[in-house]
Amino acid sequence: MTGPLLPGSLSAERRARDLAAVAGSSVDVVVVGGGVTGTGVALDAASRGLSVVLLERADLASGTSRWSSKLVHGGLRYLAHGEIGLARESARERAVLMGATAPHLVRPLPFLVPDAAGRDVSALAAAGGRLGDAVRFSVPGGRGSLPATRRVSAADVARLTPAVRPGGGGVVFWDGQLVDDARLVVALARTAAQYGARVLTGAAVTAVDGADVHVSLADGGSISLRAGVVVNAAGVWAQTLAPGVRLVPSRGSHLVVRGSRLGDPTAALTVPLPGSRSRYVFALPQPGGLVYLGLTDEPVEGPVPDDDPSPSKEEIAQLLETVNQVLADPLTRADVVGSYAGLRPLVLPASAGTGPGDATADLSRKHLLSWDGPVLTVVGGKLTTYRAMAQEAVDAVVARLGRGARRALTARLPLVGAAPRSALAKVDAPARLVARYGTEAPVVAALGSEPVVEGRPETVGELRFGLRHEGARTVSDLLDRRTRIGLVPADRVHAALVAERVWATES
Repeated sequence: MTGPLLPGSLSAERRARDLAAVAGSSVDVVVVGGGVTGTGVALDAASRGLSVVLLERADLASGTSRWSSKLVHGGLRYLAHGEIGLARESARERAVLMGATAPHLVRPLPFLVPDAAGRDVSALAAAGGRLGDAVRFSVPGGRGSLPATRRVSAADVARLTPAVRPGGGGVVFWDGQLVDDARLVVALARTAAQYGARVLTGAAVTAVDGADVHVSLADGGSISLRAGVVVNAAGVWAQTLAPGVRLVPSRGSHLVVRGSRLGDPTAALTVPLPGSRSRYVFALPQPGGLVYLGLTDEPVEGPVPDDDPSPSKEEIAQLLETVNQVLADPLTRADVVGSYAGLRPLVLPASAGTGPGDATADLSRKHLLSWDGPVLTVVGGKLTTYRAMAQEAVDAVVARLGRGARRALTARLPLVGAAPRSALAKVDAPARLVARYGTEAPVVAALGSEPVVEGRPETVGELRFGLRHEGARTVSDLLDRRTRIGLVPADRVHAALVAERVWATES
């Protein structure tokens, strides 16, 4: 059953039709990789009138894109490194997401730096926040998108971050928070499909031979097709198709704790890493009563594994020790109910030596575009700037092919479910579903309101929606990407039984 017809619905029936149509065909663009960069490229190219096939070996957002801090940030750390251009790009793209393309998925979030971390630390945060405000004022749509940086009283600190040692004030600056990074990727893929892109998960590219792209299918068999251009957006695995690109993977790890353990904060507690003036550990409150504690920046040597990375014991200790500096009741390992880690595809500059060393935290987050025959690799950058990266890549594709619109539409193109905030406020559905599905929330609500796990907010309707409209093919797709129940392993065990029953009735 598929239910009502929705824009860009990634149903099982559509996947079967697209597979049949793609086999042996010729298209303008094949995109390899179903993360935020690949789906962003697919949308940009399809909206310019190019024929597009996106191939992803596993599932949408199955790699780095689901392991972020769930932030759409304005680049304060870039300012600390003097990268003004990168900070302005981040601030501009944040304004685009918040104001035009995905206002249902991004909300303003206060970040609190308490005086308990040191008055010199909060003073530096105030100066950095005001510089960030100035950068925000300089980009289109930025001025009214967030409140201004300000000092707050001890009472404000106690209200916003109750777990902080009492007595001191602090500084609050503002940034953007994604309700879920994987939901952004799914929305991009569905919007690309709405514009005609064929989005195929479980389709691993095994080789690119000139214009011929060879694909192995997860459910058996293989296909081949021809492409005018292949865009390699495989992230940390990009070297499989572009061995000449020099990447230094960096692991960013987070811990998951119950929000109640920190007094259910409403602001992101922000504590500097000892010895650093530009790196912080954040305790990020999440919808649904959890807090994500992150993040680290550790170099990763050797081949990039296909399996998901895990935080090291040293990273776990570092995150706990850093945040405990300002807590009245320190966190322990027993408070950690889950954890996750992702690999950033940082680009090693051509002028660098042959080894990554231990300075990944200081590598630029700028992206790289590199041609190798018909393959264009786009790698690096940040989740916040995915649209700008995609636009630059498709500009290069259009120039090479000699067809397709020369100007991108994506800065003002709403993703599926998006609407102005005034319209979202009138959607007749639970606010939590509106924050995740926007104008499609009533459809999700109608599919079932019973909880997947007692005490958690996720519903059976969300599982059904993921299967019918969002391209989920497995129980893991449902629990680890369409919802994020899997971030708490104990909850995942209970949810798996429900998800298996839903999957069986929908297939």
